[in-house]
Amino acid sequence: ANTNIFQCDKVLTIKINMQHNRAAALLLFLASATTTLNSCAAFVPATPKFGNRASIIGMSTATEGEIDVRTGKPTGKSFLSEETIARAESGNPIEKLKQIKDGTSAFVDVYEYAAKIRAGETSWEEIDKADLDNRLKYVGMLHRNKRTPGQFMMRLRVPNGIVNADQMRFYADMVEPYGKDKGVVDITTRANIQLRGVKIEDAPTIIDGLHARNQTSFQSALDNVRNMVGSPLAGVDDQELVDTRAFCNALNDLVSLDPVTNTRGNPKWGCLPRKFNIAVSGTRDDYAHTHINDIGLQPCPHAETGEMGFNVVLGGYMSIKRVAESIDSDMWVKADLNSVVTLSEAILRIFRDEGDRKNRQTARLMWLIEKYGVEDWKKKVVEEVESYDRGVKIEKKQPPLTEPFERRELMGVHKQPQEGKVRVGVFVPAGRLHPDECRQIADLADKYSDGEVRLTVEQNFILPNVDESKVDELLAEPALGADTRLTANPGFIEGNLVSCTGAQFCGLALIETKNNAESITKQLEAKMKIDRPIRIHWTGCPNSCGQVQVADIGLMGAPARQKDEETGKMKAVPGCNIFVGGRIGEDAHLALEPFKKGIPLAEEELIPVLMDILKTEFGAVEK
Repeated sequence: ANTNIFQCDKVLTIKINMQHNRAAALLLFLASATTTLNSCAAFVPATPKFGNRASIIGMSTATEGEIDVRTGKPTGKSFLSEETIARAESGNPIEKLKQIKDGTSAFVDVYEYAAKIRAGETSWEEIDKADLDNRLKYVGMLHRNKRTPGQFMMRLRVPNGIVNADQMRFYADMVEPYGKDKGVVDITTRANIQLRGVKIEDAPTIIDGLHARNQTSFQSALDNVRNMVGSPLAGVDDQELVDTRAFCNALNDLVSLDPVTNTRGNPKWGCLPRKFNIAVSGTRDDYAHTHINDIGLQPCPHAETGEMGFNVVLGGYMSIKRVAESIDSDMWVKADLNSVVTLSEAILRIFRDEGDRKNRQTARLMWLIEKYGVEDWKKKVVEEVESYDRGVKIEKKQPPLTEPFERRELMGVHKQPQEGKVRVGVFVPAGRLHPDECRQIADLADKYSDGEVRLTVEQNFILPNVDESKVDELLAEPALGADTRLTANPGFIEGNLVSCTGAQFCGLALIETKNNAESITKQLEAKMKIDRPIRIHWTGCPNSCGQVQVADIGLMGAPARQKDEETGKMKAVPGCNIFVGGRIGEDAHLALEPFKKGIPLAEEELIPVLMDILKTEFGAVEK
């Protein structure tokens, strides 16, 4: 290839014709790389083989771009138009950082930093601050600099929330060295896994171990497409309209697998203006919570042909400045991989190139849709899809099913359509797992569910395909005993608890959430009687990672004042605002305004308030 090698901000790049000479660049990379990059080794793509993969996933429309010799791939910046680059270069600090130093090659730096730290040549304190606190997020590593300096949360990619016993044991092994308080595993509200306590010098071992197990952490944080959420009951549900597993895997490959090198990390989507969430629902229960995602796919048959497809809702998100429920896009696509991937790619392309690069608070998809107007936005998406010439047709929204339907619970034992099989939902308080609990789950999975574990957005897990004849044996396992945190038969109050990370690790949180949430819901369960599940969510700050607006009762960290018994004066204390009345499922609704404000977090203050809300709003009675 006719290459022009030059140095640019410590990243060696070459100018090439991308469509014809990517292979030459990759050979140059392999020949010249001096760092051992096991993270570059491809692992099996999750997408099933369906025809010409490049025609579905898509190649760049650019003909010129920067190739990073250290990765053999184009930079994320190289996919942007000149106009987009100009806006980014004059944009917010994060945008300027991404233009100076590309994020998609950050994994190379992780390996280099780790080697130097292990050799005693440097320490984490000497690492470039922009890398430490921002750029390493492209590897899924988020520095918890305020709470645990020098240690990271590592976020994975777990499409459709499906993991296995070997992976659960691996998570335990990786975090255990960091101690019982810092070395923990969290199930997230995107049915994902986060490893806590990680140090840079250990990161290559974790990354290599993940890739060996067909998982990755690449492009899981900052301005990337986040974990693909599907139905936790995919394939084991008699009410299923669409099996979401193949769709989540295909979309995960779209955004995180380079179709040329077949390695994890796809620079085409490596320079978005902001994070992006996609959810694929498989039933009318909407276990994926499509109404709070940038793209929400809701299964619905075509009114005339009966063919299964998806109504598309767009723009849902939560942030410190705005909480927005997704809007009807008046679009329907067939429930096939080509249609779903093509539609998602089209929306992502427009968002990538036209999204706001100046103000991060207005850089989410909803703002771009509002700038266009819903009708003109639809025209733009249809035009984009047609330009790909893949035979995908976008039709008008189809009328949703109207037969009576009640959203089903995931906890406990439930029959599957497969003869003699059941699924068993297990409650994990606040989604927090310690290493021994990860290993216990792995043992249960190996013994009862062929090693498979399904995570849920409620931060719990399901063991599918359990022999009905072994249910009693499973429920009698010590790991699910009365003196353990895990249970398959939680109460209606404690069994629907969701919590963000809280002040233990997150520097943005105003309060500690997980420990308080677990303690207070246990007390409420002991004090109150109610005839239906009550969803209680906790979040430490207005960013609402704990999604309090969708909850029956949501608690958000906020300032409060309480009387000092010694001085008799009011003093500032940790507190919360309480939201009431959020709904999920077909009748989804966000509770946007606090029901009560400034309630002290002290149990003697908070518990009576929550008991009163349970009585007056949900019909609970005291035991």
